[in-house]
Amino acid sequence: MHSEELLAQVAALPALPGVYRYFDSQGLLLYVGKARHLKRRVASYFTKNHGGTRIGHMVCKIARLETTVVRSEAEALLLENNLIKTQNPRFNILFRDDKSYPYLKITGTPASSAGRDAPGQRFPRIAYYRGAVDKQHRYFGPYPSAWAVKESIELLQKVFRLRTCEDTVFANRTRPCLLYQIKRCSGPCVNLIAPEAYAVDVQHAQALLSGQTQELLQAMEARMMAYSGQLAFEQAAEVRNQMQALSRVLHQQSIESAHDKDVDILAVRVQGGRACVNLAMVRGGRHLGDRPYFPTHLEDAALFEQETRDAEEAPATPPRPVEALVLEAFVAQHYMAVAPPPVLVTSTPLDKALLEALSGHLTAAQGGDHPPAASSGSHPLRGTVHITAVHQPREQRRAWLEMAQKNADLQLARLLAQEGSQQARTRALAEALDLPLADLDPLTIECFDISHTAGEATQASCVVFHHHKMQSSEYRRYKIDGITGGDDYAAMRQVLTRRYGKLAEAAHEAGGVDCAARPAAPAQGQARLPDLVLIDGGKGQVGVAREVFTALGLDLTRIVGVEKGEGRKVGLEELVFADGREKASLGKDSAALMLVAQIRDEAHRFAITGMRAARAKVRTGGGQLQEIAGVGPKKRARLLQRFGGVRGVASASVEDLITVDGISRTLAEEIYRALR
Repeated sequence: MHSEELLAQVAALPALPGVYRYFDSQGLLLYVGKARHLKRRVASYFTKNHGGTRIGHMVCKIARLETTVVRSEAEALLLENNLIKTQNPRFNILFRDDKSYPYLKITGTPASSAGRDAPGQRFPRIAYYRGAVDKQHRYFGPYPSAWAVKESIELLQKVFRLRTCEDTVFANRTRPCLLYQIKRCSGPCVNLIAPEAYAVDVQHAQALLSGQTQELLQAMEARMMAYSGQLAFEQAAEVRNQMQALSRVLHQQSIESAHDKDVDILAVRVQGGRACVNLAMVRGGRHLGDRPYFPTHLEDAALFEQETRDAEEAPATPPRPVEALVLEAFVAQHYMAVAPPPVLVTSTPLDKALLEALSGHLTAAQGGDHPPAASSGSHPLRGTVHITAVHQPREQRRAWLEMAQKNADLQLARLLAQEGSQQARTRALAEALDLPLADLDPLTIECFDISHTAGEATQASCVVFHHHKMQSSEYRRYKIDGITGGDDYAAMRQVLTRRYGKLAEAAHEAGGVDCAARPAAPAQGQARLPDLVLIDGGKGQVGVAREVFTALGLDLTRIVGVEKGEGRKVGLEELVFADGREKASLGKDSAALMLVAQIRDEAHRFAITGMRAARAKVRTGGGQLQEIAGVGPKKRARLLQRFGGVRGVASASVEDLITVDGISRTLAEEIYRALR
């Protein structure tokens, strides 16, 4: 079944630790694995008889092999998971990061001598932050959600009354704002507090965020007694009020842990072919909340691990539970980018080799030029990193783990119910439109919508649905040019031609379009003709789509228009067909209509947001900033947000511009010259 060249390559592999990668004949990555003994491990796949199992079919697809030799199994483990995250192999458990974690940022440091005249140095501000960290500011986190960060900011405002306003606002205040009036800010903008006193509040806030609550209360009590001894009763009363506010907050936040300041709690649940890893975070002794993660490729990866036992292990070794495979995959992939706390509390035991590899990786990372991401408390991990995992914990840790397990159960049940409902909707639509029912997973639907404001900034949207859910990574927007403003028919004709013109040519060159068969699955990264094309519109829009598909030689049965019903009421929509069939009304409670409405509404939302962004760019002149070298989307957004538009940026001085994150003096001078 395999080429002699491939088998010869396997026979020539060294008896060393490393990572191997399997590819099919089209160059798609099938699997990434690690081994202590490359030759023995890889050879086992080609000598063992897997029969007609799914793993056997996968092994038969292997056409090419790549290996990388490393110095140790720990290095192999780290390289394996880096490749899994970046290359998305078909038969590995993969966790996707939905977005970066948020942090709480305190600008500057009071002890810094550079730039002491800047507001961010004399009176640091607290702010919500998401992105890469640097050495200029203090970062606390990561936090599991934006809500947890904002709750912490409110806590610091109540107790220590630190400012949250931007430096440009701070520098131009002539009287205190509303936050001062409601006792959420000490009014440093109008010098109602001395820099030295403000610095003490900042230090106390950092101590609270680092979990030093008892030490903080003791220090505040000592200050209060010192003021009393000096007969400075007003200052003593202020410290007393701070202590009372802090005590109330600590009681409300249920900060009971005096020993565990920074802990991650990991609970795993597997059911119905899906898995959930619930990550709960404790930072500074405070339970900040949790976040669920759902891996992909779980079923195939679990089968692969169980049916291809490691040739280096004893035959009597019992198969590892799926929960252990999922948890280890999560830990290896997640903590590559997010620095872990020193303690992990887990529902399933972790392999010691994995923890040692992560500890070594993080220790080595600190010896490089780039600091690691901000971790527990405010300081990056320093020195030798040692990560421990606790299974079957006691006392407070046990309560945390039980709560995380309960949340994992709830999140997995919600996912299964949602997926079951979505699959039922897909099947109902396939039955209503007489689509193939054998395998509904690859059933692909694309929906188009046109959006503009009185003909201005016309945009077309295309959203994609398959595998029973919307595929946001495949969405596309099309800027419509060369038409009369407000001509939706011309816009629809243009977007359909652009979307399917090249696909139709490729299909005809490959031997014609089979109207009765489902479109063939494309290679990775290539577009394909959908099974169904939804048009947000009635008879007129469908007529335009029919003209385009007829000209391109495509199947007219794929086109379905979604026409609003009487009074444009939701649930009364009718389906209009391009092939001459009569209109169909699915019924208000139809699961098929619910799916059609979901896809149609998503196309409308995607078109509206694109049109508004294009319109705002035209009206505010955002293109002027876009033409300046060195000003990318993130910096442009920060500038526009800080100064309220291009006019505000143009009127800002160089000194004002450099207060924006990421804007150096050289770039600020360039922006200043370009906009004047």
